Amino acid sequence: MNSLITRIEGHIDTLSKFTATPGKGTTRLTYSKEDRLARDYIKEKMKEYGLQVREDGFGNIFGKLEGTLEDAPSVLIGSHFDSVPNGGSYDGPAGVIAGLEVAALFAENQLTPKYPLEVIALIEEEGARFSGGLMGSRGITGLLSEEDFKNLRDKDGISPEEAMVKIGLDPSLPKKRDFQTIKAFLELHIEQGPILEEKNIPLGVVEAIVGLTQFEITVEGQAGHAGTTPMERRSDALVTAAKMIAQFPTLAIEEGDGTVMTTGQLHVYPNGANVIPKTTVFTVDIRSSKEEHIQTVIRKMKDLIESYNGDGIHISARQQLYMRPKTMNQDILTLLKQTSSALDLPYCSINSGAGHDAMVLSDFTEVGMLFIPSKDGLSHCPEEWSDSRHLANAVQVFYETAKKLTEAEEK
Repeated sequence: MNSLITRIEGHIDTLSKFTATPGKGTTRLTYSKEDRLARDYIKEKMKEYGLQVREDGFGNIFGKLEGTLEDAPSVLIGSHFDSVPNGGSYDGPAGVIAGLEVAALFAENQLTPKYPLEVIALIEEEGARFSGGLMGSRGITGLLSEEDFKNLRDKDGISPEEAMVKIGLDPSLPKKRDFQTIKAFLELHIEQGPILEEKNIPLGVVEAIVGLTQFEITVEGQAGHAGTTPMERRSDALVTAAKMIAQFPTLAIEEGDGTVMTTGQLHVYPNGANVIPKTTVFTVDIRSSKEEHIQTVIRKMKDLIESYNGDGIHISARQQLYMRPKTMNQDILTLLKQTSSALDLPYCSINSGAGHDAMVLSDFTEVGMLFIPSKDGLSHCPEEWSDSRHLANAVQVFYETAKKLTEAEEK
């Protein structure tokens, strides 16, 4: 166990160095030079642990331990390795590390699986560069079409394909994965909330993941001189956006039942100190455990937007992502709980308020997910931290679970 903890801490420490903001948290945007460094490290470790490594046309990474059954579907273990700007070292990489260490334990114990074991490292889960999020998992399942992928742009107008080529990736490689090649998917993640820490419980078995949708709202007005344009003659895109944004929290509060609504990004054009803003573009993120709440808030948001259209203002709303609330596979839930009990590891059932790649894959295969505690419930910030002992516990649970799912045998 001590050697496992040491390896985990080594992985975390190394990956945390691949950041564009040293000393100010992890900033590792998809297809950046930091992405390149992280993926090289991940691939190196996959090879070291005896896995056959490949990348797809999105840049997702797969490390495969072949099984003895011909053309058998794989048991996938992993998560994403991108970050939000100035985020933490554990959100995403903890799950990739868990997969790597399960593979390491298979190698150490000379296990031969009947069904292949695959460690996966997925791209652009956060949506910090190309918006929408969950791009790697949506891509391999076909929910992100080739056309939509090609049409994406970052804030500088760079396409994913251009960014991929710049760091030596090949966007012409196959993208969509045949569902028949996947038997199950296991994902470890930090909780990103306070429940497990407050209960002093080392493991959370995720029962369900909230539904979420994301919109990009564009407000078009008229630019003008800040000093010479009378207030009553203005079509100010930023003032209009601010009025709407100030009302959004009320829509979520009125819906209740844990419904939340967040404006996370805002861009103002031409962004001059003495120029009335012509265009304001901002994002809206809506989440709830019940799909009807999401639908109601979307309707109210659109009604609010329509009420501000006119008098020189034009507003449009583009939906970038929509994911229904998802429940995890009951058989795998049972297996995770039984394994935790057999290892004498306390656990509790928990729901996820954050979106994860597991919610995408749950429509296509059997999915199970574990949470480990987050210190002070913090995430998406430099202070994000989880105890490596908790991560090691989760690795042990996934190892035993993967042995059963792959029907592994000692050589």
